[in-house]
Amino acid sequence: MTEPRGARALPVILLTFGLGHLLLGLLMAAAPGTFFEEIGPYPPQNDHYIRDTSTFYLALGTVALVAWRRPSWRVPVIAFALIQYALHAVNHLIDIGEAEPESLGPVNFASIAVTAAALGWMLYVALAQERT
Repeated sequence: MTEPRGARALPVILLTFGLGHLLLGLLMAAAPGTFFEEIGPYPPQNDHYIRDTSTFYLALGTVALVAWRRPSWRVPVIAFALIQYALHAVNHLIDIGEAEPESLGPVNFASIAVTAAALGWMLYVALAQERT
């Protein structure tokens, strides 16, 4: 069988995804105020909850890096990330007008929805790779 389209890019994308999530988690843990001001300005600011959420991003980044090196992990890790990002996008759609400034709400929603779509494509490729 032929290699699925995008198969060669998948490890690089997983590596980037994993490192990006580790960096985001570290930012959230080390500088929750900066995260609130620059990325997630949904008041009221709660540093404890931002640091709590950082643990999720650190864990997701870690398992994405494992999946980068271990193809058998790719489908479950990507499927989990897709579900999380789809639910996260719905939450941002519900609260689209709650960001401060309000203009950031649609930007945040779009970035999360695009990530969910990319994860959907990644899952498609990973599943195709498993079949070959």
